[in-house]
Amino acid sequence: MRNGFALHNPDTAPKASQALLHQAEKALGKVPNLERVMAEAPALLKAYVKTWAIFEETSLSPAERQVVYQVANIQNGCDYCRPWHAYLSSLANMDGEDVVRLRDGGSVGDPRLEALRLFTTSTLKTRGQVDTSALQAFLDAGFTRQQALEVVLGLAIKVMSNYTNALAGTPLDPEVEMWRQ
Repeated sequence: MRNGFALHNPDTAPKASQALLHQAEKALGKVPNLERVMAEAPALLKAYVKTWAIFEETSLSPAERQVVYQVANIQNGCDYCRPWHAYLSSLANMDGEDVVRLRDGGSVGDPRLEALRLFTTSTLKTRGQVDTSALQAFLDAGFTRQQALEVVLGLAIKVMSNYTNALAGTPLDPEVEMWRQ
């Protein structure tokens, strides 16, 4: 860990974070190190958990949501999140080769997912100032303007997690070590 940040558990976390850590433990069987770090700032942990749940309710499929997450992980240089989202992509029934290519920053074979990957990359690189042709390519792949805005929601989640990991140097959880490059 960097900069003096701690890996909290439900007993050491600030009181306002304890229930959220218990919730993560119940849902996942453990508290991921990211949430353990975020627990230091209860408002951040609460926003992250709630925003993640809201993103799950969007019209993007589980695999599409993982594309958005993984593109942000690559663009933001988050080595903690890349293995986690490779694992989650595999659970979302994404093609195994696409999981690895996406984790490694490459293109994917599924044309719809590739269009999403390119649009998400453009959105990040231009800070949302996507040119008309990039948006049109996204729409031509069968996505909607609503989904373009849902990509923005997914990117907001990744700002919280990627930046937390960069600041704290969050150690990778052993459960996803096999998904590291």
